[in-house]
Amino acid sequence: MGPIFVRLSRPNRHVLRTTRAWCRATILVVQAERSIGRTIDVESTARSKDRAVAQVAKRQHGVVARWQLLELGLGRVAIVERLQHGHLHKIHRGVYVVGARRISRKGRWMAAALAGGLGTVLSHRSAARLWKLLPPAAEVIEVTSPASGRTRRRGIVGHRASLQEDECLVRDGIPVTSPFRTIFDLAAVAEMRELERAFHEAEAREVTDQVSLPMLLERYPGRRGTRNLQVLLESRQPAMITRNDFEEAFLALVGRFSLRRPRMNAPLAIRGRFFEIDALWELERVAVELDSRTIHGTRKKFESDRLRDRILIAEGWRTMRVTWRQLQDEPGEIAADLRLALEHPGSAPGV
Repeated sequence: MGPIFVRLSRPNRHVLRTTRAWCRATILVVQAERSIGRTIDVESTARSKDRAVAQVAKRQHGVVARWQLLELGLGRVAIVERLQHGHLHKIHRGVYVVGARRISRKGRWMAAALAGGLGTVLSHRSAARLWKLLPPAAEVIEVTSPASGRTRRRGIVGHRASLQEDECLVRDGIPVTSPFRTIFDLAAVAEMRELERAFHEAEAREVTDQVSLPMLLERYPGRRGTRNLQVLLESRQPAMITRNDFEEAFLALVGRFSLRRPRMNAPLAIRGRFFEIDALWELERVAVELDSRTIHGTRKKFESDRLRDRILIAEGWRTMRVTWRQLQDEPGEIAADLRLALEHPGSAPGV
């Protein structure tokens, strides 16, 4: 038997072989990819939470409460980080402004309600200004909380009361006492003139409410201020609705010199035209216009004022114009002229 040849194959040096170093590198790359994925997920979640916070703040005039942030998934550390980076700004304990530091008056009202805790509502003078029953003014914000609520906060006057469901509403996203509950509360803290103004403003605006003042007087007998409310409800005096400090100062002059009170901003129809008179004594046919350069300074207003004066005089009315400077510098002379006009009333044509 001849020789047998066996061909031995040489290993291919170009075939890749797995090495420990390659395995370690692969593991590190995979771990890095997973870490990046987790970071992306965390950042995406954080952005999603921030968008949710922004949406809540938008509905609440730029403010949020801590408990709302916790409900949206932000923990204590996340809240602290956002405070440090200027995404949140503390306005009260547990209440924050989102983004910009400056907020509107409604934002401050909303923040005060949130600071009081669950069930807290805007009330008293602050509620009256939200309902436009009192003119805007610098104020310490007033809220009413349940007996268990928090009432002590810097810049906030807290009241405690158990409010029934029909005594609270939401206006412009802000929890607030209803219009007549607001007037009822105002009676306990306001002077008669301020209460009277809010009461008559509600009448002029034809405000409606689930609960009426007589119902509240029956529901809470003997409460402070109820006597003043009863006087207003029973009074037959003309409504004195004022729109600015000028009208308030004019009414103060009328009271100071014991003149009969006029109807303020009173409607008057003559010759098929409709006029609104600043101060009107209808029986004496006397009309007073409170001249403000800001309101009456336009050409259109100048022309309409002269047209009205001409028609009123022709129809037997006495008209009088009073400026702010005259009211401040010559109150006695204005009162004397008014008294003279009221004692010698005008007359209709042909009378």
